Amino acid sequence: MKKLDLIITGVGGQGVILASDIIGETAIAAGYDVKKTDTLGMAQRGGSVISNLRIGSEVYSPLIKEGEADILLAFEKLEAVRWAYYLMPQGTAIVNNHARPPLSVGSGNTRYPTDSEVMDILKQQTDSVYFVNGTGRAREMGNIRMLNTYILGCISVFLPFDVPAWEKSIAAFLPPKLKENNIGAFNQGRKEVQSARL
Repeated sequence: MKKLDLIITGVGGQGVILASDIIGETAIAAGYDVKKTDTLGMAQRGGSVISNLRIGSEVYSPLIKEGEADILLAFEKLEAVRWAYYLMPQGTAIVNNHARPPLSVGSGNTRYPTDSEVMDILKQQTDSVYFVNGTGRAREMGNIRMLNTYILGCISVFLPFDVPAWEKSIAAFLPPKLKENNIGAFNQGRKEVQSARL
């Protein structure tokens, strides 16, 4: 693998940074060089969170240029739209089908885009778009905080790391009592995207 550039985005409280950290640690354990930078815009109040994560045999900078991201992983739909222009034409977008409108939506003429509009914007960048019901699945599993491990399962399909390596990294970041359920969430996300790719 020469390099992989990932944009990971969402809003505060969704576990974006944790997910980014786990991907980075999994890549390091697999022998890759990793550079990462995070930006938190009022994240504690539900603001935008973005992580640039670069993986390769040798990486010199953590910043990804516009139009050069291999994968856009979005925990929230509007954030997917906001960062779509970073995707390369043959890139992949994985989008959690969840809306958390910012405070500006609903005031004046501002409105939240429809699913069709979100898809149209993403399709202008790439034909490879996966909408997943991560928030809904996490609720079904009994803990909304498992969203990030479910989403990790979704992106794992596109990354060159084996499942035991992912499980080891997830276990390293979580208390032992949460390991089993989060590994289950990871496997469910992985299976859902694998099925969608068939």
